[in-house]
Amino acid sequence: MKPIIPLYTLLLSLVYAHQTTEQAAFTSVQDPIDISKEPWTSKYGLQHDLGFTGPLSFSHLPYARCLQDASNKFDIAILGFPFDTTTSYRPGARFGPAGIRHGSRRQSERGYTVTWGTSPYDLGATMMDCGDVPLSGYDNAKAIDQMEAAYSTLLMRPVSGGVAGRERKAYTARLANDDKEHPRIITLGGDHTIVLPILRSLNKVYGPVSVIHFDAHLDTWAPRGTTAQERITHGSFFAVAAEEHLIRNTSVHAGIRCKMADIGDVEHDDTVGFQIVSTDDIDDYGINKVIKAIRTRIGSSPVYLSLDIDVVDPGLAPATGTPEAGGWTTREVKRILRGLSGLNFVGADIVEVAPAYDHADITSIAAADIVYDFLTMLQTETPPPPHDSPLFRDLDD
Repeated sequence: MKPIIPLYTLLLSLVYAHQTTEQAAFTSVQDPIDISKEPWTSKYGLQHDLGFTGPLSFSHLPYARCLQDASNKFDIAILGFPFDTTTSYRPGARFGPAGIRHGSRRQSERGYTVTWGTSPYDLGATMMDCGDVPLSGYDNAKAIDQMEAAYSTLLMRPVSGGVAGRERKAYTARLANDDKEHPRIITLGGDHTIVLPILRSLNKVYGPVSVIHFDAHLDTWAPRGTTAQERITHGSFFAVAAEEHLIRNTSVHAGIRCKMADIGDVEHDDTVGFQIVSTDDIDDYGINKVIKAIRTRIGSSPVYLSLDIDVVDPGLAPATGTPEAGGWTTREVKRILRGLSGLNFVGADIVEVAPAYDHADITSIAAADIVYDFLTMLQTETPPPPHDSPLFRDLDD
């Protein structure tokens, strides 16, 4: 009878054989694929995105998670702050960045308009959508710190220096404390509290800045509450910013129409550093005087523009947390923005878009079109002249 090989001896021999036998790695050698001969490309050309297709970046701009990828340089960045846990009425603005991007789908590099007389894509800046910052939805103090860290990170990145073949002038070096050119960021909110960490970040580069604040509400109410974090809401953040010396006494509200306790709210607003352009001032003084008043107030100081979508009448922009009847039209807001071109802008935002309350995306579409105006406004040195149409040249005044 043949001896039986013990099981452990058999296992050891298999292991040894496995260790001593060379195994060739599997490789697959293929010739490069010539897509020009494939059915799709040969008939229809390259695959491109339609207005309603493709990844969800703002206006189909190049997209990157810029906080973790520093290889992409930019002059103007789109950045989302999906935050809404300091609202006083209807939440939902955490979905604002996605809603605004969705509203921008029809926008593309075909950006020329007769009102601007140019396109933001032809003015030289390298523009990029840097995605959304992953913010805590449970800890407001942490979320505010995350926003400041994210904004500061991108603010300190080197600029692209413009698109190849297109002239781009320097904008921020003469305003910055370090005499360096810094990117400018258009932030998609998010409730209005996001401006406090933004102003903290900007202060590190520019010192105190003036603010142009489009809104139905003052947002300068005296902080209240029993904890440090409870003091910071979307109605008190400007007062907190003033306490921290982040804003200049040359700031201005545009579109105010909210109800207040009494004249004391206006007097307190003045101590924070603001003067008021009310909604009705556009009727009483005219749009050109409104623009002139804002420009005179700001002067040559570095200025940050913050636009709450509720400055627009809720009949035209219903998707917001604290709607107020009797607001400006979208067209009036866009006209004022064009008139502010050439001021020393260091950044801008649009906030309080809450898509859950929208109808047929009209608020998101309006907000996206306002961001388009921001992209052009940040790159032009003077307001555009009136549309030069032959229809009006020979008409008597």
